[in-house]
Amino acid sequence: MASIRKDIPINAPADTIWDAVRDFGAVHQRLNPGFVTDCRLDGNARIVTFHNGNVISEEFVDCDDARRRLVYAILGREGIRHYNGSVQVLEDGEARSRIIWIIDVLPNDVAPYIASQMDLAVPAMQKTLGRKD
Repeated sequence: MASIRKDIPINAPADTIWDAVRDFGAVHQRLNPGFVTDCRLDGNARIVTFHNGNVISEEFVDCDDARRRLVYAILGREGIRHYNGSVQVLEDGEARSRIIWIIDVLPNDVAPYIASQMDLAVPAMQKTLGRKD
């Protein structure tokens, strides 16, 4: 299984970042506008439209406020046997944070595409939440 990890520095307090991350249905407004162009809730899932026109259903798995960790999964997507994502917000000083974004995916050959999309998402996230140094 491929595991893709991004460690994203953000110039904003962890509680502020966590408030945006945990808002599962507002990823297109509060976390990653531009990369995500639309999002709507459908039961336990969010239907996400990405910048490239792809539309994906992401199932809510867990939201742990004490650990500032959100987990989601993609189920039943053609070409993907397993997809689990987690986003965790860590303090990095008084006014800085780090987002640890991990996606575990099978088959391994889809990992380069997923990683390239994550690389596009990171600057949009940093711009929205607080510019990196």
